[in-house]
Amino acid sequence: MSKVRVGIAGASGYTGGELLRLLLSHPEVEVAQVSSERLAGQFVQRAHPHLRKRSNLAFSALSEFQAVDVLFCCLPHGESVKQIERLEVLAPKIIDLSADFRLRDPAGYKRWYGYDHALPQRLGDFVYGIPELHREEMKGASRVSSAGCNATATILGLYPLAKFGIIGSQPIIVDIKAGSSEGGRVASDGSHHPERSHSVRSFSPTGHRHTAEVLQELKLSENSVHLSLTALDMVRGVLATASIFPSRPVSEKELWQMYREAYGNEPFIRIVKDRQGNYRYPEPKLLWGTNYCDVGFEVDPASGRIVTISAIDNLMKGAAGQAVQAMNLMLGYEESTALDFSGLHPI
Repeated sequence: MSKVRVGIAGASGYTGGELLRLLLSHPEVEVAQVSSERLAGQFVQRAHPHLRKRSNLAFSALSEFQAVDVLFCCLPHGESVKQIERLEVLAPKIIDLSADFRLRDPAGYKRWYGYDHALPQRLGDFVYGIPELHREEMKGASRVSSAGCNATATILGLYPLAKFGIIGSQPIIVDIKAGSSEGGRVASDGSHHPERSHSVRSFSPTGHRHTAEVLQELKLSENSVHLSLTALDMVRGVLATASIFPSRPVSEKELWQMYREAYGNEPFIRIVKDRQGNYRYPEPKLLWGTNYCDVGFEVDPASGRIVTISAIDNLMKGAAGQAVQAMNLMLGYEESTALDFSGLHPI
């Protein structure tokens, strides 16, 4: 049988490189085209040196693309919505990794992004891209909008509590530690090595845009979740630590039951809660290069507060890996195809 032809628009960034790494090992697909306006005509190893001898593909301009079966869009935020009609001519199935189609309510774009959405009538065409929440919708879907990395970590950490209705009326506070690759490939003053090295820098203590996705997917009311983000001196990884005051007292045994029922059959969710050892709670370092989300929890017996801890690789479960997982579902392949890397230790 012929392989599915795949294209990647905006493939020179970090997420594009991760998509290439995964798709070059996917037994059912052929990476047919990759675009980069800046590097058009140059081989992919120019941007992704780890792919030497893995591919002889060269970047082309997006205007030179021919039709493919599946198109991954890694364009800057705001570009997919501008070019959606043109992109839809190129492929019957599109997975967009920008924020352009993540929110169902167009008012959310004005509230969280500061602009009116250009095509509000198209927002309902895209399935929100967390398979653990929208697996059945993805099967056979033609449009998926991949979730934000901080939103993914937060949602997956809190989802069992929302599913079983024990989130109380008090606001949820989520402290997120993030690696530098969240900022993308384009350098800035803040990413300059002398400024970033050894830093623990609060860069979005309030009002982070991914809050909108958390509210939407967990079906929570405005101002019920508050994200605070801190940049750490690491390249990959997100660690989301949330504090929740439940609607009723909850024992640790009950939490185990909730998380096992929610995630017991999930191929990429691991419950990490041991009694001893360095890695008794989720640790982003162990997830580098993997599509896993590790989740853990703790109950404070004095206050009844529940603390959830969730970790991902922001470029994988927070971007490229989750997008490939969605593609597998859309095309009817085994969900974990090309995503079986287990990580490294020590690292």
